[in-house]
Amino acid sequence: MNAVLMASSSPLRSFLAFDFGMKRVGVASGNSLTRSATPLTTIAATGDARFAAIGKLIAQWQPDALVVGVPYHPDGAPHDNTRRAQAFARQLHGRFRLPVHEVDERYTTTEALAHGAHDIDAASAALILEQFLREPS
Repeated sequence: MNAVLMASSSPLRSFLAFDFGMKRVGVASGNSLTRSATPLTTIAATGDARFAAIGKLIAQWQPDALVVGVPYHPDGAPHDNTRRAQAFARQLHGRFRLPVHEVDERYTTTEALAHGAHDIDAASAALILEQFLREPS
């Protein structure tokens, strides 16, 4: 089991996950008990407006930690969006003082599209969170 999931004495840990994009950020919620995630919304904002919207979601859902999908090339090599997503993860930690975990999010958009998701970004965030919840320690 993921070490983060075992770190708490409580059997239930909640998470918000983010599928980072330059124009939109998909958001999903989930927990360690069900090991499942639900797409919530897509934030179509940048800069401070983006973080204000995220702050409202954090206040509403009160997660124990955050999860950010980090994209890579198919061969695992980083690219510009890899660095942007990692910077976004650092900003989340700095602003909200919650643990932030990064997850390799290759192919989540393709998978969300294949499942017929209506909100691709939020569905991708849910896939990212479910991947995190399934990872062994």
